[in-house]
Amino acid sequence: ELHIFQKLAAELSPTKLEVQDVSGGCGSMYALDIVSAKFKGMSVIKQHRLVNAVLKDEIKGWHGVQLKTKA
Repeated sequence: ELHIFQKLAAELSPTKLEVQDVSGGCGSMYALDIVSAKFKGMSVIKQHRLVNAVLKDEIKGWHGVQLKTKA
């Protein structure tokens, strides 16, 4: 969780960032809640694509991700 938090914080400079392992501790599914000015003017789909691009290497090993994003 810490690695994901640090990577998102560095790339998106969020004003709110919550990373929660919702897989029961095995690290295969995460819930992410992100508020960032970098999302301003973007549709929700584009916001999610940006997050997916930032975490592309990490997501490969996950079963799923729950994203909540806001500008």
